[in-house]
Amino acid sequence: MRRDVIPPADLLPVGRRATFAFRVVRALLAPVVLAVFDIRVEGRDKIPDGPYVLIANHLNWLDPFVLLLAMPTEPRLHFLANPENLVKNRWHWWLIRQIRGYIPVDLKRHSDQALFHHVDRCLELGGAVAIFPEAAYGPAEGELQETWKSGFAYFAIKAGVPVLPVALSGTKDLWLRKRVQVLIGEPMPTSGRDDRWVIENARHGLRKLLPAYTEPPGRKPLRRLLTRLLY
Repeated sequence: MRRDVIPPADLLPVGRRATFAFRVVRALLAPVVLAVFDIRVEGRDKIPDGPYVLIANHLNWLDPFVLLLAMPTEPRLHFLANPENLVKNRWHWWLIRQIRGYIPVDLKRHSDQALFHHVDRCLELGGAVAIFPEAAYGPAEGELQETWKSGFAYFAIKAGVPVLPVALSGTKDLWLRKRVQVLIGEPMPTSGRDDRWVIENARHGLRKLLPAYTEPPGRKPLRRLLTRLLY
């Protein structure tokens, strides 16, 4: 595949089960991430056993890694994201194809039926879907951008699955042993609700979860390196 071509949305299989490759990579990656960062997770008991659509604020490259470590291995979490930068790095894209859990989104193809069908299929098979409705990195901790993509509501309502809000705090600027918080909210049922209600209430629920942020004093080792590690 050419590195400037966005792969089709249904390139990688989806489902509830995690691949063996993902289990191995997760087992190897977790100790490294937990050694570099001080990650605190609250609300794991609120994670649904079945399929769900996870929404989170987006601050930096670390966000999906933190979510993968905070969420259970199954149901497997599948990220909807633009793979433009991933496909330019042959090794990164090869790794994604082995561990899966990624649904490519071509921003130039509006109303991509393959994307809609593949997300529907993922939830139907018992998988979970993760979306950053802000689409791009937010400018500051403790805030949500005005830009707010609404596709998550469509997917959740059609599949009849809950929306799970997850707030991330501490990932905007990173340094060695930086404390990162993952705050998991109550799952929001979508049955019988229209998309406008789900969009507004999900945003409100996520905003309420975001804690006030104050940058801690003291030394911040490797700040520039870690903040921009995967840029």
